[in-house]
Amino acid sequence: MIELPDLATGGLAVGMLSALALGGGLLHAQRQQAKQRAEIAALRRQLEGVLQAFTAEVEHLAAQRLPAAARQLAHPHVAVPGPLRPQTAESPLGPALENVLNGLCTELSTQRTRIDAAAQAGMRGATREIQAALYRLQDALRQLQQKYDDPELAQTLFQLDHENEQSLRRAQVAAVVCGAWVGLAREESHLVEAVTGGQARLAGYHRVRVHNHLTAGTALVSHAVEPVAIIVAELLDNALRHSAPDTDVVVNLEHVHHGVCVTVDDAGLGMTQEERARAQRLVAGAEPILLTDLGDPPRMGLAAIGQLTRQFDLSVDVSSPSPYGGVRAVLRVESHLLSHVDPGERPPAASAPRSTRTASRDETPVDSAAQASVGDDPGTEASADVAPDAEASGTSHGYGADHDADASDPVSGHRVPSDTGGLPRRRRRAQVAAATRDMPASRPAVRRPERAAAALGALQAGTAAARSAADEDADDASTAVPKTEPESERAAQRPTEAAANDTELTDHEGGTAR
Repeated sequence: MIELPDLATGGLAVGMLSALALGGGLLHAQRQQAKQRAEIAALRRQLEGVLQAFTAEVEHLAAQRLPAAARQLAHPHVAVPGPLRPQTAESPLGPALENVLNGLCTELSTQRTRIDAAAQAGMRGATREIQAALYRLQDALRQLQQKYDDPELAQTLFQLDHENEQSLRRAQVAAVVCGAWVGLAREESHLVEAVTGGQARLAGYHRVRVHNHLTAGTALVSHAVEPVAIIVAELLDNALRHSAPDTDVVVNLEHVHHGVCVTVDDAGLGMTQEERARAQRLVAGAEPILLTDLGDPPRMGLAAIGQLTRQFDLSVDVSSPSPYGGVRAVLRVESHLLSHVDPGERPPAASAPRSTRTASRDETPVDSAAQASVGDDPGTEASADVAPDAEASGTSHGYGADHDADASDPVSGHRVPSDTGGLPRRRRRAQVAAATRDMPASRPAVRRPERAAAALGALQAGTAAARSAADEDADDASTAVPKTEPESERAAQRPTEAAANDTELTDHEGGTAR
């Protein structure tokens, strides 16, 4: 039999083993719980970090990236920052934030275009009314110029007319930028007249030096006259504004392979590479123009050029520096926009610069002075055969060459000797060339507004005095001595001369450049 002590010892051993096993299980359970608590705490900390990172990215998107993207719509050089952490771009959060950014930019661009279109429509209506009022004011000023004879008043009216012309130009440019038509329809005109017409619209027109190297009669088709005048005016305005007031702006008109180029050079400070690139984008007209892109206040000159180059198939380049240190702007007019006007039937305005290009034998017009020299004999006509050597001397231009009306004028190539009964005799070309080389080259006179006003006032005063004398002679017709034929002809020619001078002064002051 097993003794009682042995049983007790065995029971105690079993109980101890059970207690040890239970204690080990409890210890393991406690360790597992501690480990789980640590993992839960780590996950909680990780979740809090992710939440903080997400919050920071959203705040960065709202505070930095979205405003930068909105500014980039108006200023392409502005850079849009990326996410705060590089890891965000690789996570699903990165593409989601980019989609938010792109969607907002698209909507901003759409609304910006819509608002700008509404603003342009309102400005088109306003400029239309302003232009109509300025045209009425221009007509009133010209009526006053024809009505009053006081030279000082005439000069003041000319100045007011020129100020009104500048206001018309600004209103017209604003309308063109907003998508309106140029506002004027013209007939075919000499290209040099379009250039001088644009020059006459500026305050500093006296600083512009135009060198005309075109063939006589080079003209623009009717629908290209006003756009070319506007573009030239804006290019000259930029050149005058960005150069010193004691420097000149040089304009050259030259033939190129497929058209004509108008080159404008100034002696200003020039532009940086970034400014030149932006200016070239504007004048190219390839991108839509928004008023908010033009600054505050908006600078519309280059934008108007871009609109016109796109609408009328013109080309403007401002990417080259000028040899005078400033900017060179080149307007190129293609051949399909050019035409020809007979300079004999329709000569350019008297204020237009003479051409320095010699005319060929087929293009040389009949000299009016030579016609006058043989005009006493109705059965004879003046010969227009001018020697090529005389043409090369530079004194015979394609149009408007001012020669003496004397019959022995060497430039005309004719003389009326006493032993020929008044008939013209052709001279040898060598003699014509030698006589022409001895003649000094004539330069076109530059008429200032003061001289023009004084001349108009004197002309109007003389016309009024002549009319008063004519009325007195009509009242005393029974006792008055009849006028000789030359005096009657001169009296009849005075109104015509007054009208011609009036037109010349108007052209000089830019009146016809509306």
